Amino acid sequence: MDHNNILAVVLAGGKSQRFGKDKSQIRFKGKMLIDHILSEIVDEFNETLIVVNKPISFTKSKKISLTKDFKEGLGPLGGVLSAMKWIKNNNKKYNWISTFPIDTPFFTKKELKKFYEKINIKDSKLFFVKSKNTRHNIFGLWSLDLLKQLEKDLSVGERKVETWANSIGVNVINIDYKNIDPFFNINTKEDFDNAMKVK
Repeated sequence: MDHNNILAVVLAGGKSQRFGKDKSQIRFKGKMLIDHILSEIVDEFNETLIVVNKPISFTKSKKISLTKDFKEGLGPLGGVLSAMKWIKNNNKKYNWISTFPIDTPFFTKKELKKFYEKINIKDSKLFFVKSKNTRHNIFGLWSLDLLKQLEKDLSVGERKVETWANSIGVNVINIDYKNIDPFFNINTKEDFDNAMKVK
């Protein structure tokens, strides 16, 4: 994969309703949750875009830009489309976006490398990670060729990532792990407590 053709996108526009407050801003083992993912990806790409709908704190970098959802309430698919529109509106040359959540503190650039190594971009316009029989729909690589179809489908009410991805065709890349689950995501305070127990 040519990283020069990829914009890294962190989807931070969610309301964190199950957790009770903005997950991106909670401190986990010494730093904010959003900084865990940023520290693993910022140096791997020319640019990283954070899709967010309210002011947040994070470790600043000249390689990080911010944008709002073009329309709130559309979930992760809305964030993906917002990132694609940002590329077009700013005349960027990226052909792909690589998406990341803000709530997976154990994810590392090692998993990202494995993901890209297994991808043949001729096979699909959409790739998701799978590990131990679980598909992780936010860890994805999306072709900009999907923009018009995504915009059309969102306009008629399709908001579920899994349903939409299955309808247009998605290539699933399996990533194995032995010990700590790098894709463990913190949705609830119980998840947070369990993550804090990991050494």
